[in-house]
Amino acid sequence: MPLDHVSVGVSDMKKAKAFYDAALAPLGMSPVYPVEVGGALVAVGYGDEPNKASFWIQLPLNRQSASMGNGVHIAFNAPTRAAVDAFYLAATENGGADEGGPGLRSEYHPDYYGAFVRDPNGNKLEAVCHGPA
Repeated sequence: MPLDHVSVGVSDMKKAKAFYDAALAPLGMSPVYPVEVGGALVAVGYGDEPNKASFWIQLPLNRQSASMGNGVHIAFNAPTRAAVDAFYLAATENGGADEGGPGLRSEYHPDYYGAFVRDPNGNKLEAVCHGPA
């Protein structure tokens, strides 16, 4: 199953965005997906096509200081919403911890259906389906 996207945690969104805007431009990537919560920029997705980000920067959701690994998660592309559900169930039944059950995440787009878990070592994983039900 191919990876969908990778995220890294940052401490200062303005500074990080300026860095990644510049550093990724030569690679053909630009900021294609800003995410705001309460009027504040909390994440930016970069990609080479509109509304399809493959690399993200974000403020850590646990509100801790960003460090290597904090804020990082790996998202696996799921072919269907049922596959997302099955991923979540299998993960939580086999030593994984819930980090957000299957469901729509409409703040990203209307058909974003994902589930989040931590593996037994604490790594954050996601399965995501971008298609309609």
